[in-house]
Amino acid sequence: MSNYGPKVRAEIYEEINIPKDARLPISFGGWKSAAKRVLNEGAFDYIESSAGAGYTMLANREAFYRWRILPRVMVGVSERDLSISLLGYKFPFPVFLAPIGRQELFHPRGELATAKAAADIGTVFILSTFSSQSIEEVAAVMGDAPRWFQLYWGKNYNLNLSLIERARKNGYSAVVITVDNPLLGWRPEDLHNLYPPLILRRAVANFITDPVFVAMLPKPPQQDMEAASELVAEISRNPNFSWDDLAFIRKNTRLPILIKGILHPEDALMAINYGANGIIVSNHGGRHLDGAVASLNALPKVYAAVQGRVPVLMDSGIRRGADVIKAIALGASAVLVGRPYAYGLAVAGDKGVKRVMRNLIAETDITMGNSGRRSISEVDRSLVIYSN
Repeated sequence: MSNYGPKVRAEIYEEINIPKDARLPISFGGWKSAAKRVLNEGAFDYIESSAGAGYTMLANREAFYRWRILPRVMVGVSERDLSISLLGYKFPFPVFLAPIGRQELFHPRGELATAKAAADIGTVFILSTFSSQSIEEVAAVMGDAPRWFQLYWGKNYNLNLSLIERARKNGYSAVVITVDNPLLGWRPEDLHNLYPPLILRRAVANFITDPVFVAMLPKPPQQDMEAASELVAEISRNPNFSWDDLAFIRKNTRLPILIKGILHPEDALMAINYGANGIIVSNHGGRHLDGAVASLNALPKVYAAVQGRVPVLMDSGIRRGADVIKAIALGASAVLVGRPYAYGLAVAGDKGVKRVMRNLIAETDITMGNSGRRSISEVDRSLVIYSN
């Protein structure tokens, strides 16, 4: 039986004698407002910003509004089960922490705080290539807790393979290849804040700790961090990344590979044909392509095309428990959450991340029960309808 609701209520009741202005938020809007108060303008805008006019981010949220739940009643939901099985592992709930780079911008402990929170609640943390702490440091915090490594396929193949192998040796059980941003998106807020060059050094931990990368430098990175940062900027992204490169990755690692950033069903099929073990339907939270289709609206066609050959996950726009249930009903095996936990991290470190996630899980549990479903396996396409 699910007990996420009581856990969250107990945490909230602990704060009953705390002044209202010092209590941790509950809603996404509350976390966002609190983060805006504690972060400088550049750091807050970096989390919140989207490409161009923000139409993709808007489309993500509008899609969740358009898809409506059609509940069933009187089916007996006192016993509920949020657990899922995925890639040979069982997880207590279908909500994972999406890769977000440069987390020291939001909190001094950065990814270490997020990793601790993920380990404490038993969910998957996906570490970004551009993290502020290294693959090894994050693994040390997480112990045996589940974790995946996200990779941007850069220009140096030996370095790419070195990063994947370090992840494997340190207990990361899958590699997530992000493919939807061969070029950095046009984000006006970041450009206004002069942010792209300013934050580069916050994103080099995995590079300056890699022997392949260090061997490419004329001096050790500690002696010339500017040169190291410039080299990261030069080689860490590869606009020519192709399906043949995916085949190369498949030949060179035993880890399961998930491809993140798929919106077109034909791309999902190509990914599977070239060795992918999973698909993540995503438009990167609207951060790189303005005017793109909402991830939730792309999900059903991708799921139909895949026909159960590999699991399909989804991110972009998840804010509430009802969003999680709608995504699962439309074919997602699990969802990834990004901005909500980043705001929680900014406000209260690992405690904030845990609170955000436990609130979301509890709301998912309640939404599932009130929809007339007793387990995630019972959440299917019959639960939702599209409303114009």
